[in-house]
Amino acid sequence: MAADPAAAAAASAAAAISAVMDWRSSPDARAAAFAYLESVKSGDVRALASTSFLLVRKDQTSEIRLHGFKMLQHLVRLRWEELSAAERNEFANLTINLISDVVGPHEVVRREGVALLNTLLPSIVSLSNSGPIEAELVAMILRWLPEDITVHNEDLEGDRRRSLLRGLTDSLPQILPLLYSLLEKHFVAALSEHSKQQMDLAKQHAGTVTAVLNAVNAFAEWAPVTDLAKYGLIHGCGSLLSYNDFRLHACEFFKVICQRKRPVDAAVAEYDAAICNIFQVLMNISQQFLTRSGMQPSSIDESEYEFATCVCETMVALGSSNMQCILSDGARTFQFLQQMLEYYQHYKIALHFQSLLFWLVVLREPSKAKSVARVSGDNSAAGNSASTGDLSTEKEKKGVSVFVTDEMYSTILDVSFKRMLKNSGSQSSGLLELWSEELEGKSDFCNYRTKLLDLIKVIASQRPVIAAASIVQRINVVFGDANQATKSPKDLDAMEGAQLGLEAVVSSIFDGSFDYGKADLEMKSQLHKIFEGLLQQLLSLKWTEPNLAVIHGHYLDALGPFLKHYPDAVASIINKLFELLTSLPITFQDPSNSSRLARLQICSSFIRISRAADKALLPHMKNIADTMAYLQGEGRLLRGEHNHLCEAFLVMASSAGIQQQQEVLAWLLEPLNKMWIQVEWQTAYLSDPSGLANMFADSQFMWSIYHTVTFFEKALKRSGTKKSTATPQASTTTAAPGYLHPMSSHLAWILPPLLRLLRCIHALWGETFAQSQTGEIKAAKSMTVAEQASLLGETGKVTKGQVAPADGLLDVQRDGESKENNIKNWLRGIRDSGYNVLGLAATLGEAFFRCVESSSVTLALMENVQVMEFRHLRQLIHLVIIPFVKYCPADLWQVWLVSLLQPLFVHCQQALHYSWSSLLHEGRAKVPDSIGNLSGSELKVEVMEEKLLRDLTREVCSVLWALASPGLNSGLPSLEQLGPSNRMDSLKNLESFASSSLTGFLMLHVGVALPALRISVEVFTWTDSDAVTKVIPFCGALIHLTVASNQAELRQFVAKDLFSSIIQGLSVESNSVMSAELVGLCREIYVYLSDRDPAPRQVLLSLPHIKQEDLLAFDDSLSKTASPKEQKQHMRSLLLLATGNKLRALAAQKTTNVITNVTTRNRSSSAHHGSSAEEDGQIGLATLSST
Repeated sequence: MAADPAAAAAASAAAAISAVMDWRSSPDARAAAFAYLESVKSGDVRALASTSFLLVRKDQTSEIRLHGFKMLQHLVRLRWEELSAAERNEFANLTINLISDVVGPHEVVRREGVALLNTLLPSIVSLSNSGPIEAELVAMILRWLPEDITVHNEDLEGDRRRSLLRGLTDSLPQILPLLYSLLEKHFVAALSEHSKQQMDLAKQHAGTVTAVLNAVNAFAEWAPVTDLAKYGLIHGCGSLLSYNDFRLHACEFFKVICQRKRPVDAAVAEYDAAICNIFQVLMNISQQFLTRSGMQPSSIDESEYEFATCVCETMVALGSSNMQCILSDGARTFQFLQQMLEYYQHYKIALHFQSLLFWLVVLREPSKAKSVARVSGDNSAAGNSASTGDLSTEKEKKGVSVFVTDEMYSTILDVSFKRMLKNSGSQSSGLLELWSEELEGKSDFCNYRTKLLDLIKVIASQRPVIAAASIVQRINVVFGDANQATKSPKDLDAMEGAQLGLEAVVSSIFDGSFDYGKADLEMKSQLHKIFEGLLQQLLSLKWTEPNLAVIHGHYLDALGPFLKHYPDAVASIINKLFELLTSLPITFQDPSNSSRLARLQICSSFIRISRAADKALLPHMKNIADTMAYLQGEGRLLRGEHNHLCEAFLVMASSAGIQQQQEVLAWLLEPLNKMWIQVEWQTAYLSDPSGLANMFADSQFMWSIYHTVTFFEKALKRSGTKKSTATPQASTTTAAPGYLHPMSSHLAWILPPLLRLLRCIHALWGETFAQSQTGEIKAAKSMTVAEQASLLGETGKVTKGQVAPADGLLDVQRDGESKENNIKNWLRGIRDSGYNVLGLAATLGEAFFRCVESSSVTLALMENVQVMEFRHLRQLIHLVIIPFVKYCPADLWQVWLVSLLQPLFVHCQQALHYSWSSLLHEGRAKVPDSIGNLSGSELKVEVMEEKLLRDLTREVCSVLWALASPGLNSGLPSLEQLGPSNRMDSLKNLESFASSSLTGFLMLHVGVALPALRISVEVFTWTDSDAVTKVIPFCGALIHLTVASNQAELRQFVAKDLFSSIIQGLSVESNSVMSAELVGLCREIYVYLSDRDPAPRQVLLSLPHIKQEDLLAFDDSLSKTASPKEQKQHMRSLLLLATGNKLRALAAQKTTNVITNVTTRNRSSSAHHGSSAEEDGQIGLATLSST
């Protein structure tokens, strides 16, 4: 390589880099400089090499050197094959001299293989002796090589990855001692220089120690634990836990090891010895912290708490995965459990939370625990060690539970009940840091509390008496003075938390994994005495304040499972609930509606008790019915409350069988039938949309209609047999012969007026009637405040017991409010429940689809689809259209689905195309929705508009997903069945799939197929990854249908339009999550259609950076493998090459592969794959990838 031309080229490249990096450069100058650099990278490979080596010299600036490193990496990864063997060796030697960049040697080894590593090792060892800086860089090389095993890279797959793993495993006897010597040498040197006040040198050595720890941690993910122990790394890292500068990195080493699984080969004894050593190391350092924390909590700063959290997390991983290694040592096991209990009790929520995860694992039933309560692998492995013996094996079988004392159980329960609270700004539990939103990296409070409740249930199933006594004790504490008429918000929170604990304990004992029926008489007597005493205490309470009444009702319904075994208590609970209900006044003046809300909540307690107590309430149905009739006759039971109690009746009847359900339904629906089928109100109010204006003037009748529709919804939800987990299509065809859903006979009179009602509501948005509407009705068509808040993400989750609008609160909100809001809430409620009735009715299958005319349904739903707002259209699709698609019998597809889907798809395609175009090109989604009055900035409106657009887009794609579901396309053969040969004489007409594939059926109907196909290609240009995820199965079904059929138009669409769109979708970075699926679709199109149609090759050749020889090489690669995975990898590489690495969805993809324990015995075999672990961002060379 000539010096002068090379130097000139390097100078030009350096100037171009400076221009790109200089903010003062003009856009044109930057573009020209960038183009020049790209030309260097794509130009002569030897000129690229010489220029890159000159750019990384130490006299260059850091920005220029960094770009030089990237160019070297580009050369090795993408143009390595262009160098001769001699040039590659020369390149490798030059990279050793450029060790400061550490890119070169690493890339060379990963490309050339581990044989070169063995050649370079002596040079690497020699270099590490040169000084702390060189040693640090050696450590970085040794770190990045094993990370190439655990971090997925597209150019390192299959055999190459396995080869690197085998080579590194064989090199462990050289690498691990080197790492230990570097660790020891530079740690001692750092201490020595520090004692001499040579702080700069001390920092250099400390930096080397940290780099070596990072390298050790990379090997700890897969290297045999026995080797890590053998070469002193466990001892070395354990020694560093006492030093502030290194303890977090050292702890990370143990955290990685502790997640490893016990081997099942002869090395188990050595593995156990190493793990036992780790137990002792961690317990020693943990005890130091716990002792100081208990005696002098104020002396511990945040950095120590951070380290303690890391240690605790490590011990959780160790105990969860490797507890069996120390079970033979009772004293050590007990000490470990005691420390984990102290963490669970700890003031700091972070330490408590980590310990919670441990106790959840180890207290599971021994037969269900994954790795703690029994030996991993076969039992004989544990007996290979003479130190364990039969006693050890027996203890391992029994697990940890034999070491957990009753006192431990009680302590865990006590802490769990106290921590059921959330920090509301004031400390309510003394020296106890409650859950707060500031905890980063943890699940939200609901998930945390769910884990607490899971733990309570586990303990209750193992120690029911202890759990029962503990929860009653906690209830007594939070109740305080039971005669106190009101409670503070803090007290109410504590009472609600204790109620959740009671529900968990009762359900676990009487309706959970604990088999109460098989318990001995003494235990049953103790439990009955405890809960009978609690029940009497609850029955004696005289709370009348609404909030307290609601909590009182929840405490009573929490005892539901108890009633299954002790039905004598049912009558007293029912009477108490009615007493609570009637103690609360029906008031229409209270702005907060607290009293009426509380009454609804108490009625919902009847539903929960009916569900939990099973048949225990059946003897009391007449008494409940009589009480309902009495209260209703006196005007002391509102319609929404009556609906709740009727729903409870349906739940009770479901436990008695279909006959009882039919009788109860007939009794409950008879009075509704008389009103609902009357011609007079339908003629007056439903003849045309203007009739609704007259109904709006009669508020009482309007809300009566609402409650009738909501009860139809409840009846459909609560009746029938238990829902099957089978696929929708299967569940409609496998019902018992002669089975008829209890609601089937009622659909004929329920549906016609409902369809007329919905048709009138839809027509309110039509231009024909919009002009004549009053201002109140026009305003009522805008969004409710709740809908606005939901779109802005400002609404909280519905907590347990909270009543949703459909439960009867919409009419409550009308009192004291404007007529506009009254109508608005009614419209929303009718639409919610009306759509739900249709969707739930569709799940009955033929009983629905053959009892009503499809034309009347299509008219009601699609007549005004073009003027529907996006929020309503999304709701219609979700609640009605998708159930129709899933449950419509195949012989009725023509009658039902074509007429419904054609206008829907035509309108949705046009509306979505328009709105997405405006969003992508003008920056704002144009949607037809009436937002209404919204306080705040215009930005909120734009956010809501975009949310409406995305929600509708995803729902439309969900219809396509449903159309492609396997249960509705059973006649569509898999590509494996078809084979790659694709003989023309074996292809079928599209009509042959019409009865066994819904996708195939719809492709025969152009009016439905064309807009659906347009949506399926346009969605890839819209920047919504969720929508793309939903449309992928539909695209897959289209490809399968195309391969199996001889339909020319469909083949042309898939081979050209769909193929191009999918590739275009890969240019959207947000699609990186499903990039593998998209590449898989590309592979299927090319492999199975390129021989039948020239379009796939034409599409690829139209990409900007592909050459004919690249495509020929790709074909050759495909011909050499039948593995879909390898073919997908070839397709991925080709797409990156053909687009000049511009497919951001592929460039952004970085997944992690984790290698589990590699034993000496298996070093010559492929890697063993175990449970995956997450990586915190890109590691190693990923951060230096070319841009």
